[in-house]
Amino acid sequence: MSEYLSVYVTAPSLDVAHAIGSALVEGRLAACINIIPGMQSIYRWQGKIETAAEVVLIAKSRASLFDEVEKRIIELHPYDCPCIVAWPIEAGYQPYLAWLGQETAS
Repeated sequence: MSEYLSVYVTAPSLDVAHAIGSALVEGRLAACINIIPGMQSIYRWQGKIETAAEVVLIAKSRASLFDEVEKRIIELHPYDCPCIVAWPIEAGYQPYLAWLGQETAS
């Protein structure tokens, strides 16, 4: 298993994304958050096709912290079923990965 991961989250607004991102960094659950506004989503929800403007949040963290990251996002997220998915960081610039590890150390 990879030691580090990126966590992809969608949010309904910049304010929500900033609140989640700030909480994750302040709590040392993520070293860095990228917030990307202007995403458009098309999805099926409760039997209907929906569209929505959303914001993407990408958190860089440790794989061992995923359960805590997920819990904190759920606490702060207004959606009933928020998109929270992670993929491993298999390789990266070693000084960056060392920094990521340092910033998520308790």
